[in-house]
Order: sequence, then C-alpha cells, then structure tokens
Amino acid sequence: MVQNNIPQATAKRLPLYYRFLNNLNQQGKARVSSKELSEAVKVDSATIRRDFSYFGALGKKGYGYNVEYLLGFFRETLDQDEVTDVALIGVGNLGTAFLNYNFMKNNNIKIKMAFDADPEKVGTDIGGVPVYHIDEMEKRMAGMKVAILTIPAQEADRVTERLVEFGIEGILNFTPARITVPSHVRVHHIDLAVELQALVYFLKHYPLDSSEQ
Repeated sequence: MVQNNIPQATAKRLPLYYRFLNNLNQQGKARVSSKELSEAVKVDSATIRRDFSYFGALGKKGYGYNVEYLLGFFRETLDQDEVTDVALIGVGNLGTAFLNYNFMKNNNIKIKMAFDADPEKVGTDIGGVPVYHIDEMEKRMAGMKVAILTIPAQEADRVTERLVEFGIEGILNFTPARITVPSHVRVHHIDLAVELQALVYFLKHYPLDSSEQ
C-alpha cells in the first residue's frame, strides 16, 4: 500500500474512524458494521466502504469489521505509537483552552511547549505545559516539526517566517490570516468565524432531510 495514493479526503477521515473504533474497543465490542460506523461518524456507508477499500480487504460481507483488527490497522497507519510533539504559539483564550485540553483523546499528539510575549504568562505552567517567551522559540523548538498558531492575525506572517526558517513542516493556523509558506510546508487553516458563518448559511438555505448524514 502506498500512502500517497490515498485521496486526501479519505486521509482526513482516518482519525475520525480511529477514535470511534477505539471507543468501541474500550466498550468490549468485537464487530461493527459499516452502517453502525456511518451512524456514529456521520459519513455515509458507501464512503466508508470506499475509504476502507484503499487499504485492501478489511472486512467481510455479512460479517462486518473486526474492531480489534481495524483498530490495530489504523493505529499503525496513523503512527499512533509514534508521539508527535507540537508547539503552541499564542497563549490567549483559545491557546489556553488548547493547553488545558492537550488532545487528551489522541495519545500520539502532545503539546510540549507554548510561547507568548505576555510577561504574566511567560514562566507559568498551563495544563502541564510550560510557557516560554516567544523570543526563545528557535532555541526551544529545535527538532520540532509542527506548530499551532493562536496569535493575533497581524502577527501571523512574522511568526510564520520564523517558524519556516528553522524547519517547521506543518502549521495548524487558527488565525484569520492566510499565511504564505514555501511548497514544502503544509498549512491547515481553521477560521472559526468562517466555519460558523458557513454553518448558519447552510441552516438557512440547505435544510437537512431525513436521509442526509
């Protein structure tokens, strides 16, 4: 199996499948059907079967999927046994919420350190994560590949340039700014205001029917 041949839309759904399967496994459930998966993760059965088909024969018709086997498969596929340390830049309200949560349901992702310019926050510990001054970013983040941006939009470009210069490979951008990076750096933009506006628009103009997942 070549990971690069998997559609990006499928790849984005894999953590969703993994989380649900992990919950089932903890409940002692041995088998799950594509219909049960569909109802739980809000993805239609045909899409789930197509997603799984990229990985070969993961289930049997009329039998469903073996939860323990699937969980082990996706754990390996998602490198769940390999911990990725992440840095958070900007310890405002949103950043603080991330530190307190720290991806508790994902045992392969951990916010290792945070950075801010506020002297009242520098030197503190939030959710078990130390907060350093943003001037120390390059020194403290040596070897880290992923960062979360929760800083003011006007600071995004300047901080991104610094991150790129010392080798960051992935940025989860929660600022409204559409930052520009070289082609070898991957950025995922999450603008909460835009997502909420889109939700309200869809509520008004695309009402759900009973058949839509």
